[in-house]
Amino acid sequence: MADAPETARTPETARISVVIPCYTEKRWDALVAAVRSAQAQEPAPAEVVLVVDYNDALLERAQRHLPEVTVLANRYTRGVSGARNTGVEHTSTPLVALLDDDGCARPGWLAGLAAPFADPRVIGTGGAISPVWEVPRPGWFPDEFLWVVAASDMNKGPETVRVRNVWGASVAVRRDAFDAAGGFRLDFTRQDDAYRAEDTDLCLRMTEATGGTWMYVPTAVIDHPVPAARARVGYLVTRSYHEGRGKVGMARYNKGGSDALDLEKDYLRREIPRAVARGFAGTLRGRGLAPAARSCVMMLGIAAAAFGGLVELARGRRQHAPQAAGQAERSGQGARR
Repeated sequence: MADAPETARTPETARISVVIPCYTEKRWDALVAAVRSAQAQEPAPAEVVLVVDYNDALLERAQRHLPEVTVLANRYTRGVSGARNTGVEHTSTPLVALLDDDGCARPGWLAGLAAPFADPRVIGTGGAISPVWEVPRPGWFPDEFLWVVAASDMNKGPETVRVRNVWGASVAVRRDAFDAAGGFRLDFTRQDDAYRAEDTDLCLRMTEATGGTWMYVPTAVIDHPVPAARARVGYLVTRSYHEGRGKVGMARYNKGGSDALDLEKDYLRREIPRAVARGFAGTLRGRGLAPAARSCVMMLGIAAAAFGGLVELARGRRQHAPQAAGQAERSGQGARR
């Protein structure tokens, strides 16, 4: 019998499960929509796993209302990292996708994330995150800061490209590479809405452990809500501050140290100054105040991130000082003996 045509072979998505971490009943409707969007993928995933992070009421509700889904309790320390690790460890498929509890996957999302794994060098993929604004997007909100609301710039090209890291809201990993890196770091995790760069940290460690590559798939799209409270300058500044702290903390954990932030440094040196200049130039050319407002907001955000980074650096030095003093004291005692 002749070989079946390529399109009739077992699809990659038959070898991939979807893990959705969750923690609050306030997002119940969004959570159900996330689950349904994962189940509706064609081809369908092998399994959808919902992991509840230390919320017994939500755990019982999910088990009662979503019987067709595997519902688990986070078996590690509280936070999204432990929830994701719990879900991945439960699965038996060689590929695992992660979707946020308020993300809604569009048709083709899972197949898009799975496709690059045909190349054995690919250890992970990430998709585009389209913001769904609860209120009209403010004119002062710059594209360069869409990461503040956990979204990506939807104006980028359609080509799948190699990247350093992707975002945990929409990601797929090769299971053996995930295991080789030890999964998400449990002592460096986001709890509720408190940001940590746990997803970037995982990408760096998986690359370090395997030498593999990450791919960004802009055609694999999820919709992500942006509440009205996040459409404010104050939120952007606060989130930027925590971004600065999170990225410096991530660099401390990784072998490359400050080299782990090369991408961020290039972003600050090249993209941001150009974007700021474009904004002011746009206002001077008669395009209204919005372009200049975006430039001002970008400068505020960068200042907040820089301050957060300095705070984290100081915190790291304070933690290191007692350890160094203790080591010196133990060394002196050894010498006296």
